Amino acid sequence: MTNAAWETLSNQAVAAAGLGYFVALLVHLAEWAALRQPAREEAALVGADAPRSVTSGEADDDARRTPAERIAFLGRLGFLVTCIAAGAHLVALVGRGMAADPDRVPWGNMYEFTVSGTFVLTLMYLGLYRRFKLAWMAPIVVGFVLTTLMVAVIWLHEPVQPLREALNSYWLVIHVVSAVIATGAFTLGGIASIMYLVKMRAGEDPQGWLGRVPTLDALDKLAYRVHAFAFPVWTFAVLITGPIWAHEAWSRYWNWDPKEVWAFITWVVYAGYLHARATAGWKGRNAAILALVGLATLWFNFIGINYFSTTSQHSYASEQVPARYEQAL
Repeated sequence: MTNAAWETLSNQAVAAAGLGYFVALLVHLAEWAALRQPAREEAALVGADAPRSVTSGEADDDARRTPAERIAFLGRLGFLVTCIAAGAHLVALVGRGMAADPDRVPWGNMYEFTVSGTFVLTLMYLGLYRRFKLAWMAPIVVGFVLTTLMVAVIWLHEPVQPLREALNSYWLVIHVVSAVIATGAFTLGGIASIMYLVKMRAGEDPQGWLGRVPTLDALDKLAYRVHAFAFPVWTFAVLITGPIWAHEAWSRYWNWDPKEVWAFITWVVYAGYLHARATAGWKGRNAAILALVGLATLWFNFIGINYFSTTSQHSYASEQVPARYEQAL
């Protein structure tokens, strides 16, 4: 295949992934809607009040699903469609890398980083789906991934280009892989923290889809475990591989680049979150709020710096290369 064919395949795969996530979102929203049906409907369908006689229409009656069965079916269907969409998502990333000359990892600009980050978030969600019973999180994750992909395609898309000289390093793989993994995990933990606050506000016995959300204690533990996994990965990306790569590219370990500063701010906030939980016994509401502060700094670093800063040397985030970056090369 030619490079142009690979790029076309990548663009088509992104569109297919977006369509798949959209269908999965609709299925999961239907699942949530089914949760709001009165419990008496299930009793009526089961027919517990009167004995059933064998008739010619019994097979049809048996084919009718109770509300619980419909909910379970929609949940399985949504998960399956999400898996298919994630497969198309992976094809988009592979095609993007193969479209370059020479072939490279698909992390050369903001568009590619966004597509990669959303894929990692989806992959982590699918991997933890059964272990942590994340069925309740499905429409939130799928909706977030779909929205972020739409933003990437509409506003961030750029043609495939070779990596710039400073990015053409094996440290790109090490640094960006760890940063993307940590970003996906922090986002997943942030969703758990948001739902903790939502469920706490809803009261002791919420109805409808909130009734499927785990208990406050379970949400708090889930958020802590995910953040505890993400933090050392972020530390490796920000405080180890990042400075080493910066020294290799610009002959300095620290340049006071806006991306570097905000990445460190994010590290400090999450360090405070884990420290507060371990020493001061912070749990529940206070821990969730602090985790969301960390998530806000993370996504401001990811998106905001690229729009509000004109001095960042991190060329993967923007097509515009600052003059001092060109001089450094």
